[in-house]
Amino acid sequence: MKAVPFEMILFSVDPEMIRACVAGGIDAVIVDLERVDKRARQAGFDTEVNNLTLDDVRRVRTLHRGRLICRINPCGPGTRSEVEDAIAAGTDELLLPMVRTVEEAEGVLGMARGRCGVGILVETVAAVERVEQLARLPITRAYVGLNDLAIERKTPNLFTPLVDGMVEKIRRPWSVPFGLAGLTLPDRGEPIPCRLLIGEMARLRCWFSFLRRSFHRDIKGRDPVVEIPRIREAIQRAFRRDAEAVERDRRDLENAIHSWSADVGQPEG
Repeated sequence: MKAVPFEMILFSVDPEMIRACVAGGIDAVIVDLERVDKRARQAGFDTEVNNLTLDDVRRVRTLHRGRLICRINPCGPGTRSEVEDAIAAGTDELLLPMVRTVEEAEGVLGMARGRCGVGILVETVAAVERVEQLARLPITRAYVGLNDLAIERKTPNLFTPLVDGMVEKIRRPWSVPFGLAGLTLPDRGEPIPCRLLIGEMARLRCWFSFLRRSFHRDIKGRDPVVEIPRIREAIQRAFRRDAEAVERDRRDLENAIHSWSADVGQPEG
């Protein structure tokens, strides 16, 4: 059976990790430059704020010949210079966070002028309300940012949009690659097992996801050349499931999310 194309995108600037993961079969590397207002916005939540610079983008470009993505800051006075600097540093694609209006995404597309791709993160209530219009733009990918969406919505936990219908609403209009959540080893994942998230990605026909904090934690002491193909095989199996297995995994995911919601209560903020 033909393999389903699915991009695994690594968050990292560590040369050794990048080389090992490229050898294991990851498809792209992302350098995360987003930091404006992020620490204040996510204060009190279990999130990550980096202090990376364009020098990190340049270093990754020199050691990685494949696709290089750069997450910039939300739209603001410095966006034009950020776009120009990221492109000059060798970025193949920009990822724009905290989109709130169609005009913001259109503006960055205009700044890029076709010199690189532009993807967006749907992680604000305003973006969800405008998802039909955003989906008509010539962007390269759309990703649901569950952390920031949970903070804005004050939901019981960050996975609530997977069970209250919001992710399905966001997913519906997109024809470009669509992604959500993150990946780690198939037998890991806390508090939601990764195998259930992989199953939901397959059910929603997601075509990419990120290897980020959970992956970096769980890969310690293991060989990415061995483990990354295991993740890919788990993804392929999920896409090959029959309807009964899809429904069973969906129920298990809902139960896991509702159980965690009961344990953690409402988020702070």
